[in-house]
Amino acid sequence: MRVVHQASPWRSLFNEHGRFNTVALDAPLQHLFSKLSSPQSSIADAYAWQPSLVETLIHYDLPAWRISQVISDHNAWLYRRAIAQSLDELQAQGWGTPPVNYCVLMLGSAARYESLLGPDQDNALIIDDYPDHRHVEIDGYFQALGERFTQRLDEAGIPLCRGHVMARWPMWRKRISEWHAQLEIWSADRRVKRVQQTNILLDFAPVAGNSALAEQLGVSIASILPKASLFMDEMAALLDQLPVALDRFGRIASSPHLDAPHDHAVNLKHQGLMPLISAARLLCVRHGLREIATRERLIRLSHVENVLPRTQSDLLLAVFERLQQRLLDQQRINKSAGQAADGWVDLRRLREDERLLLKFDLQQIRAFIQRAKSA
Repeated sequence: MRVVHQASPWRSLFNEHGRFNTVALDAPLQHLFSKLSSPQSSIADAYAWQPSLVETLIHYDLPAWRISQVISDHNAWLYRRAIAQSLDELQAQGWGTPPVNYCVLMLGSAARYESLLGPDQDNALIIDDYPDHRHVEIDGYFQALGERFTQRLDEAGIPLCRGHVMARWPMWRKRISEWHAQLEIWSADRRVKRVQQTNILLDFAPVAGNSALAEQLGVSIASILPKASLFMDEMAALLDQLPVALDRFGRIASSPHLDAPHDHAVNLKHQGLMPLISAARLLCVRHGLREIATRERLIRLSHVENVLPRTQSDLLLAVFERLQQRLLDQQRINKSAGQAADGWVDLRRLREDERLLLKFDLQQIRAFIQRAKSA
């Protein structure tokens, strides 16, 4: 079925007399905001409003990479609402205020401000250092905080992480000195699980609390990991576990172990975006760069001598934007049909020229991975 695209509000920028038509330009946004009655709306209502936000931004002809930033900003606001409500609840129940400084981190795509539709939770918590004899008291408080805000997000529609990467668990809730020690342990050798856990932590962004603690974590990462040669070798080797969606003949093909929903489905999240994101992360860590967002990483790498030429950086940025667009387009179709907004794309929806461009994009990612591994 072909859907007729609604006329862009930009075509109403000027009225028939050549005057600036602000009413027509603002109308889609005003209609959107009327659907969310007030800032006091529940977190669940605010999250349920997000697809309408996306459709309005589509109406303004924004590309998917810009929309993903706005979605991420909205998700960060939902996090802050959940955390603030949890803090109020703790105070009302007699827990008092936070006993020391803390910082809640978003991890993964949310931290890179690359969220699309249907995210789950990935978060962590940094606690300022405190004496060991106060551990039960202080960690107990932040455990309660982590349990409450993650539960609120889950009830609102952002599900708990099935891999338990959340501040409610001790693995992802530590004092800042413990995070530093944890990084030294994880990077001491080339154990797969340790590298995988570190990879999760490397994409982080402060969302609530004292962001200076997140800055300290970034300093620890930049000072420890680039010098850990065995760890960096394993980080590069793990790129092989994220195969690009191409077979040995260079044709588009999904990996059998991903359990495709049908024969024409390719998981562009796991076999397109994630390999590109992981290769960019690897090179940035290798060179001690602090950027988190994939776009910023690709741009920053082009300024490091003999790492990524500017032309290649520009090409990969275009590849990244096209993959995000294809995923968001498919997710919108899925949501409208009552299906999950996941990482699968139906190749039957693509024209022949779009398939050729997708194959080209995946080839560029495969070449970039080889460059990252050789570095």
